[in-house]
Amino acid sequence: MDQSTTAPDAYSPDFLTAVNRVLADEGGFSSDPADPGGATRFGISARSHPGLDIASLTRDAAVNIYWREWWLRFGFANLPAAPAAKTFDLAVNIGAGHAIECLQRALRASGLPVLEDGALGPATLLAARRAHPAALMSALRSELAAYYRLVAANQKNGADFIKGWLIRAYS
Repeated sequence: MDQSTTAPDAYSPDFLTAVNRVLADEGGFSSDPADPGGATRFGISARSHPGLDIASLTRDAAVNIYWREWWLRFGFANLPAAPAAKTFDLAVNIGAGHAIECLQRALRASGLPVLEDGALGPATLLAARRAHPAALMSALRSELAAYYRLVAANQKNGADFIKGWLIRAYS
C-alpha cells in the first residue's frame, strides 16, 4: 500500500480531536508476541493491513487510514463529539461492532432503549443525540470497563493487558 496517499484537504475538527486521542492511546511501534494483531504502529496492525510496511508507517498515513477506514466507514462522524471520540478510540482497540454495542448498552443504561446490533443506525444516532452527554459518557466508560474485564477473564493473556485497558476505558 502506498503511504503517500493524499489526505483530504480538511479533516473535521471532531475527527482531529478523536484521532489524536487514538494515536496517543495506541503509541508507536509494537511487536508484542501476545498481541494477536501482530506488529502495529499507531494502532494500525499488520494483520489488518498485510501489504503495508508497518514499521515505517508515517503518522500522516495512519491518520488517513483512520479517516477513511474508521471515521467515515463506520459513521462515527454522525455522533455527538464526545461519544464519537470515545467510541472511535475503543473501536480501534476492540473492533467497531463491539465498541458500538458498548455505546448501545450505555444508551440503554441512560434510559434510551436501542437495539444492540453493533451498527450506528438511525435509532442509535438519534438516541445518542438525545442522551444527557455526561450521563452517556459515564455509562459508556462503565460498559467498556465491563467489556474489558470479560475479555481479560476469558483470554489467555488478558491479565497482561487489563490495567492498560481499564485506563483506556475510564479516560
